[in-house]
Amino acid sequence: MSKEGVDLGKRRFLTATTAVVGGAGVAAAIIPFVTYMTPSAKARAAGAPVEVDISKLEPGKKMTVEWRKKPVWIVRRTDQNMTDLVALNDKMADPQSTVPQQPAYVKGEARSIKPEFMVMVGLCTHLGCSPTFKPEMGAASGHGADWKGGFYCPCHGSTFDLSGRVYAGVPAPTNLIVPPHKYLTDTTILIGIDQEGAA
Repeated sequence: MSKEGVDLGKRRFLTATTAVVGGAGVAAAIIPFVTYMTPSAKARAAGAPVEVDISKLEPGKKMTVEWRKKPVWIVRRTDQNMTDLVALNDKMADPQSTVPQQPAYVKGEARSIKPEFMVMVGLCTHLGCSPTFKPEMGAASGHGADWKGGFYCPCHGSTFDLSGRVYAGVPAPTNLIVPPHKYLTDTTILIGIDQEGAA
């Protein structure tokens, strides 16, 4: 066996060993980055759809659930509330909900799939404060005789009706956001998935 043959064999062995060790090192370095980029179970759960039972929600009342770390309000409106929505159109900045703050299937005054139930994110569109629910009508609300019930943001004075539509001339630029949602039954809403199935 010649000296050149021995050196060539050693060279091949060392090259192969270096490639294997280098590959293992690259894999070991990549695994933490891939793991870091994968959402945790807690993060996946935070963005998951939320199923809500509305069977005990009485007319004129509001309930709050959490979805994606945001408060989501569900308001059960009365027949009078529904009549008042049309009467308020001339006071609203976007009465027909043409600015895309809601899925396409909830436009108009009601902004809802079922007129009786309103689903909206409970954060003011000005700077993200949480408005106060003011269902009282008229002067009893503290907002004047023509107040038909709605929401008042104590941070900068923005007001919204019971559809989450913003009044004209207040700091909030747009209506409250309506999250994607659909009805699983007459009394169960799934928040986070729209009627077409998209999140």
